[in-house]
Amino acid sequence: MIKVSRLDGKEYYINPHQIESIEVHPDTTLLMLSGKHVVVRESVDELIDNIVEYRRRIGLFKNEE
Repeated sequence: MIKVSRLDGKEYYINPHQIESIEVHPDTTLLMLSGKHVVVRESVDELIDNIVEYRRRIGLFKNEE
């Protein structure tokens, strides 16, 4: 799980494996596999860094080499 922040500052966690795409218009919006849209404060670069760190932590990169 990665931590994200809503526009009002409330923090919560999402499963990055459920993110289908990320859009910026102008707020960062996650489109989830469920079809739900989640608007977050984090930039795309921050989200990607958090997802990469999460994948390292759970050991997925070992399987992708």
